[in-house]
Amino acid sequence: MSLIVAVIFFLACILGIPLAFAFGTAGLTGFYLAQLPIEVLASKMMFAINSFPLLAIPFFMLAGELMVKGGVVNLAIRAANTLVGRVHGGVGHVTIASGLGLASVSGTAVADAAALGSALMKPLSQTYSRPFGAALIAACGNLGPILPPSTAMIVYASIAGPGISIPELFLGGVLPAVIIALSMALYVALTSWRRGYPLSGDPVRWSAIRRECTRALPVLLVPIVVIGGIIGGVFTATEGGAIAVVMAAAIGLFYTRELKISDFPSAMLNAGMTTGVVTIIIAAASTVTFIFSIDQMPNKLSELIQSLTEDPQTFLLLVFGMLVVVGMFMESTAAYVMLVPIFAPIAAVYGVDQLHFALVFILTLIVGMLTPPVGTLLFVACGISGLRVGDIVGEVMPFTLIQLTVAILVIFFPQVFLWLPQFAN
Repeated sequence: MSLIVAVIFFLACILGIPLAFAFGTAGLTGFYLAQLPIEVLASKMMFAINSFPLLAIPFFMLAGELMVKGGVVNLAIRAANTLVGRVHGGVGHVTIASGLGLASVSGTAVADAAALGSALMKPLSQTYSRPFGAALIAACGNLGPILPPSTAMIVYASIAGPGISIPELFLGGVLPAVIIALSMALYVALTSWRRGYPLSGDPVRWSAIRRECTRALPVLLVPIVVIGGIIGGVFTATEGGAIAVVMAAAIGLFYTRELKISDFPSAMLNAGMTTGVVTIIIAAASTVTFIFSIDQMPNKLSELIQSLTEDPQTFLLLVFGMLVVVGMFMESTAAYVMLVPIFAPIAAVYGVDQLHFALVFILTLIVGMLTPPVGTLLFVACGISGLRVGDIVGEVMPFTLIQLTVAILVIFFPQVFLWLPQFAN
């Protein structure tokens, strides 16, 4: 039964049917084959999204929308430009630094890429080739699901259950995000030097650095207060999201004064639509996960994998390879709902630390947002730059390899990446 359901789902995806309908069709088929009452399907969908941690997602998305409309992104860009704008790959470094700053507030890849692209695509295309600039925008957007407050981590924790701590996951994403950002900056600098891209940005002046960094200082308060409060146990991730909205609104209204009351309806609508897409996918995917569970697919898959290897690292490498392929064809939120309940228990059988497995799972799966044919960030970058996917795939591959390399490092050196999360309260 599980095999029939899986085949129907993947055929629906190949035919281009939206994910919610693909999951719904597969779920209904599974319920019919299992001779389950249709009322159970509705209750399972409702149960999947009836989660307090998931309430953090619309708050952080709204905070990101308010930051963009309030001109906070421009503050971060100007500060980054005074610091790193006059070195090889300067505007690229500005993009990466701005991506880190935006990721520390919104935690979503698509919104971050759209905001960065609207502000930086023009200067990037004036300094670099247009495909290289678009690829960098897409790669920097992918920092959102890694750096706290990551909505991907919130979704994972809500699905995995009480064994996973959101504050620990948040801290676990800091070091990989920093390594990825520094590696991308090194690649941009080397590529700029090798291809002869011109220097950009203004000459370094300490007065300008002091002025712009002082102006951007209130922006830093948002991640410091919100993430610090969540990690310190002062408030939950959901409460932290609400605080982020208040702070983003206050900065936009009273500090930058670019946010208007009339901007709130559109910001709330955009955040609501994005949240709606996520929750609908979670609800629909839960029906397929339920069919897999009653068909004992996790146990069968566990027995199959254990017959192949008894080594935990080999198991993680098998999961890594599978997630790379899955990420090419499936939206990440749907993959979390379908695969976390299956593979997290198997990881426990192998004795893999649940936080370690969560980091490997998230870091690997989000790479799918940069890989065709269903790389969401590729389509965002194409929409901003006016290019085709084929034009930027070659340029985005080095950034993809950087992120995959960091995921492999997490597999082999867990003690390094699990050191910071132990300080979570």
